[in-house]
Amino acid sequence: MKCKICCAESQFQFSETVLSKYSCRYFYCAGCGFLQSEEPYWLDEAYQSAIAAADTGLVLRNISLSKKLAPLLYFMFGREGRYLDFAGGYGMFTRLMRDIGFDYYWTDLYCQNLMARGFEISSEKLPFTAVTAFEVLEHVPDPMEFLAQTLDQASTRTIILSTECFEGAPPNKDWWYYMFGTGQHVSFCQRRTLRFIGAKLGLNFYTHGSLHMFTDKKISPAIFRFLTHATASKPLSIIPQLALSSKTVPDHVSIMNGRRRSTGGAPSSQALDETSRRSA
Repeated sequence: MKCKICCAESQFQFSETVLSKYSCRYFYCAGCGFLQSEEPYWLDEAYQSAIAAADTGLVLRNISLSKKLAPLLYFMFGREGRYLDFAGGYGMFTRLMRDIGFDYYWTDLYCQNLMARGFEISSEKLPFTAVTAFEVLEHVPDPMEFLAQTLDQASTRTIILSTECFEGAPPNKDWWYYMFGTGQHVSFCQRRTLRFIGAKLGLNFYTHGSLHMFTDKKISPAIFRFLTHATASKPLSIIPQLALSSKTVPDHVSIMNGRRRSTGGAPSSQALDETSRRSA
């Protein structure tokens, strides 16, 4: 099987059952370190529920990521950036970032936007300063194609993503990140895989833990690690919260004004007061 990243010949590594019923073969490329499933014919079935029931870390992960991304985006791009969360799930991350004060938008082909309604992607919002795509790369059969298309669609040269990497030989089949039961994880990268991708895209690559960034900007790798380190990012995330104006109440007013124009209603002062209390 040809490697989706470097086009070298990938060798059969192991077989496993996905979705508790389909036998799937996995292939490993010794050249770039990419591990991929066979062509995932089961994905439509796997995505009958966009968010896997086993993803109990969704809320905690979004809160943690918002604290890591807030200082990184603020110190890299300042106050005026416009951002897009690709494959944004229920919209929780977009809402968290707008609550801090970032001009953030949402898109997801498979999931319903529940928490950031009214802030979906539109052509009027292009170009974006940067795109985020958390826990996405392992879901796409061709990470190279996905990254190139996402950067092009968002008219940006910066994408920040999260995915768990392995090092060396593919992990044993008990590695938790395979998620065979959900059938949704089909691509697995090493850091050298991601560096290869960055070189092909003509972008610099920065990494720390499970957080990675491709960008045409040049920064110190140590600065990236510092800004995204849990110990440093938590107190640093207070700075953009103080420097930026939260969009919680303005978003409420904007949405209610849009509803008023379509229904003749008006937002009540009680509703605005309640929104203000909740954001305090």
